[in-house]
Amino acid sequence: MNRKNSSLPDIQATPDTRGIAINQVGVSDLRYPIQVTDQHGQPFPTVATISMSVLLPHHFKGTHMSRFLEVLSKHEGEVTSHTLPNILHDLKARLHAEEAHIEVAFTYFVTKHAPVSGAAAKVGCDCVFMGSSNGSSDDLVLRVTVPVTTLCPCSKEISDYGAHNQRSYVTLEVRPKPKGNKCELILIEELIDIAEKSGSAPVYALLKRTDERHVTMQAYDHPVFVEDVVRNAAALLFADPRVASFTVKAVNQESIHDHNAFAVISGRTADAS
Repeated sequence: MNRKNSSLPDIQATPDTRGIAINQVGVSDLRYPIQVTDQHGQPFPTVATISMSVLLPHHFKGTHMSRFLEVLSKHEGEVTSHTLPNILHDLKARLHAEEAHIEVAFTYFVTKHAPVSGAAAKVGCDCVFMGSSNGSSDDLVLRVTVPVTTLCPCSKEISDYGAHNQRSYVTLEVRPKPKGNKCELILIEELIDIAEKSGSAPVYALLKRTDERHVTMQAYDHPVFVEDVVRNAAALLFADPRVASFTVKAVNQESIHDHNAFAVISGRTADAS
């Protein structure tokens, strides 16, 4: 049967009689081009995997899935800690919801210069913006996972020569403090720097022989256990006045064991509300 658009029934908006609200309903695994902002304030284009959802009251049968895409398209894929609340508020308004949630996962590439030769190449870090908004407040979290090198202090101490080392991954999950109607700005590059300072040496995409020598000796001169990595990162995050709370996790992909080693620290700054 052919019907004009104005006469098509809105089934999602019809009543539901079971009296059960749905905490989150929406779209997930949506690949979408976005723009984040780099440390120089310039747009950085990338591709994200996005999840968006809202709370559905008990009296509605369903939500309108197309409206999630309409909101995202309205913002033209610009995603930062300052624009995320606007997207959340638009989701609530467009879908007549009291709560909204969004998760934006993407790869952020930083240009790394080799320590001696200066050779430049890009290293990718996995990042996630997470946001939620209810009737009274917004909550924003930035997660960054950074590869580093760690060298075992015990192996260095007990070996006649050398020490075992491995690639490790440091994940920083940071909740910025509110600042007016926005939140404190914490750059992805700043969290990458914290992660790299917490390990034995950074990881590079391109190294010449002189660089390999430098990085190998740098790691040997700065041995750390996985416990040291999370404590180093936690100390830097505790000292940052922009941070309300955080979780830091380090995973060593052990080179001489048939398992990984990991450690986690969660913390909240003294004056965080």
